[in-house]
Amino acid sequence: MEAVDGATGQLGLGATMRADMAANRGNTKGRVVVAAFRLAAAARGAGRPPLWSLPVLAVYRLVVDWVMGIELPPSVDAGPGLRIWHGTGLVVHANVRLGSDVTLRHNTTLGARGEAVDAPAPILGDRVNVGAGAIILGDHKIGDDAVIGAGAVVIDDVPVGATVVGNPARVLGR
Repeated sequence: MEAVDGATGQLGLGATMRADMAANRGNTKGRVVVAAFRLAAAARGAGRPPLWSLPVLAVYRLVVDWVMGIELPPSVDAGPGLRIWHGTGLVVHANVRLGSDVTLRHNTTLGARGEAVDAPAPILGDRVNVGAGAIILGDHKIGDDAVIGAGAVVIDDVPVGATVVGNPARVLGR
């Protein structure tokens, strides 16, 4: 097992990719997307991408965004064990932060309110499960172990362990 990076608190790239592959076992499309995402994110690095990374980022955008219909920018901060189920129609804002073992399904939107590039975006805790067609808008915190029901529209914070459904989303239970 690789050591945790002291500066970021994240696993190294190899350990993170192994966790992603395990999380997407039996899901070829999910494995392709998260592997490409991790490689593009590593090539991009922090700040302005180096010139050599531009071909990697262009191929990533072509394959994942244009061909597969999944908008998952390499700038998204995602913990290990990211699961993408079906994926088509997935839209994730560049400033979103995802904890470990997060599951995102098709037609899900994790976005900022407004059109500013630097707008605050959702922060999802560990082991969050987001149902198909769910929308999470704004700089809201989704607590660890939360379940966002299919088609829910989340415009407020979600407590740890809560299940939310509906439009606007309401807490069903914990």
